[in-house]
Amino acid sequence: MLLNFGKILLLILVALSVYVMGSIAFPYLIPPFPTNIDFLVQKPDKLLAERHYMIAFYTHISSAVLTLAAGLTQFSKTLMFKYPIWHRNIGKFYVFTVLFLSAPSGLAMAFYGSGGASAKWAFLLQAFGWWYFTFMAYVTVLKKDLLKHGEYMLRSYAMAFSAITLRAGTYLVSWYKFAYELRCSDEANSMLCYPNFYVAEAWLSWILNLFLAELFILFGIMHYYFPGLKKKNNL
Repeated sequence: MLLNFGKILLLILVALSVYVMGSIAFPYLIPPFPTNIDFLVQKPDKLLAERHYMIAFYTHISSAVLTLAAGLTQFSKTLMFKYPIWHRNIGKFYVFTVLFLSAPSGLAMAFYGSGGASAKWAFLLQAFGWWYFTFMAYVTVLKKDLLKHGEYMLRSYAMAFSAITLRAGTYLVSWYKFAYELRCSDEANSMLCYPNFYVAEAWLSWILNLFLAELFILFGIMHYYFPGLKKKNNL
């Protein structure tokens, strides 16, 4: 009973996170497509005038929300075994969207990331990692290696979820600074302020997620989905 409660609670938290990301992305997509809010307000006008950047931005925010929602369904054991056609079709949608829309557009945006070279490298590696794990999830399921497929899907979704981790980190640090009246002008608080915090967040938002995914894999979460199944040796 406790395990079922934990799964339901985790599902609710992830679903709420996806909803929050959708509510953040939605205002950008309403004509006349404002650029003076949230993320874009921090970008220089010269960059906002670059057509390729704006195409990458709108592609990324719209497709990423869809991948978060679609990817969440892939970990439903009920959908997986009672409605396998739905599981496969949504999975194909997730893979296609990540490989051809979300990850490539994130990669294009990474070259213009704030926070200097270190932050750009963090976003570049995140985009490459997300693409690679998703591609390997597709390759392994074609080879019917379900355990490895599940592991790669978990890693892929961990990378997708980094957008939520980044937002959560920003909110928590902002709340902490406000609650304790910390000022960025004080050198003692420099690690909680831009650019130091942003650089750390750019790396930790996906490294922490990937670390947790590897822990789940290490402790055998895939055997919850496929009890008794062994990995193939061809990969």
